[in-house]
Amino acid sequence: MTRIAILGSTGSIGRSAVAVVGTHPGRLRITALAAGRNVRALVEQAAHLSPTAISMASEAALVEARALLPPEVSKAVSVWEHGSRGLVEIATRPDVDLVLCASSGTAALEAVLAAIEAGKTIALANKEVLVMAGELVTRAARQKGVTLLPVDSEHNAIHQCLHRREPAEVRRLILTASGGPFRGWSPEALGRVTPEAALSHPTWKMGRKITVDSATLMNKGLEVIEAHWLFDVAPDRIDVVIHPQSVVHSLVELRDGSVIAQLGVTDMRLPIQYAFSYPERWEGALPTLDLAACRTLEFFEPDRAAFPCLGLAYRAMTAGRSFPIVLNAANEVAVAAFLDGRLSFPGIPALIERALEAHDREGACAPRDVADIRHVDGWAHRFAGHELAGVESKIQG
Repeated sequence: MTRIAILGSTGSIGRSAVAVVGTHPGRLRITALAAGRNVRALVEQAAHLSPTAISMASEAALVEARALLPPEVSKAVSVWEHGSRGLVEIATRPDVDLVLCASSGTAALEAVLAAIEAGKTIALANKEVLVMAGELVTRAARQKGVTLLPVDSEHNAIHQCLHRREPAEVRRLILTASGGPFRGWSPEALGRVTPEAALSHPTWKMGRKITVDSATLMNKGLEVIEAHWLFDVAPDRIDVVIHPQSVVHSLVELRDGSVIAQLGVTDMRLPIQYAFSYPERWEGALPTLDLAACRTLEFFEPDRAAFPCLGLAYRAMTAGRSFPIVLNAANEVAVAAFLDGRLSFPGIPALIERALEAHDREGACAPRDVADIRHVDGWAHRFAGHELAGVESKIQG
């Protein structure tokens, strides 16, 4: 029996993970839940799963959840926590074997590092942790002998394609991208994109921020950085191709020219179950892939001129040091402003580029610890916020 803690249990990945556990009750059990502010969803999950530990983003949300839970469920909960301390508590409990990091943003960084220190297996569905602190996290995992299992469909696919292959056998990694809803659009048309249009992803159902990242291709840029740390492959050996059907989840080219691909239905339960069952393969609850129904599988070069976020991510990864931290933070500010109607779609990469250039002028650093990472992250958020205020004042003027 594998005992699981979920960080971000009420999000799309968390809900899919709960569904996977439900199909394998004799093999998997969820013992700890951490959620944001969706109290109703957390209460529903806890009533069904009977965890021993619960954490919420805020104390107010925790109090509300505790009041709504049936007494017999509350009685079984030995730990009630909130905030970053709650994430660490959930991730390091003795009745947890595997931690699924499914929370969005960077709040779970300390919890992931604490879980590694505690010897937990990490199933990672959070790009930001490795984008911000890839060197710290992977080094800690190596030192503790902890397995990092990717849950993102692309990295999960690569993990499957690389199974038991020596690094010297690998020529390059090829990440696939759906291209989002605006593939082929002109720069003029992209300037008129609304948040509602950007949130209409053609193949995946995801959270708001990651859906916008998919539309700008920043999601794929962040995945390039993540792949670099997960698989120890240089950025110039990681390519991106647009694959609108989202059937081929990623590919690995070997040094003899052979290309190994992983195909599957577009459902996150597949990579989640792979991470939960690894190194075994279990029977799945999903329909098999019908290749005849797919009919056509297309592949295109990404349009980096129309979608500059991808190039900015490569630029940040190649520069290394603290640049990926700034890339991620500025993107968070820009996407939030776009969703609020305060920044245009093309304004997202423009704001990120200004942040990277300002960081270069001020002097990048090689972060030594979490404190250094948080310092750069704070600077980038403040800079992007200040720049955004300047953009807004120009528009109002």
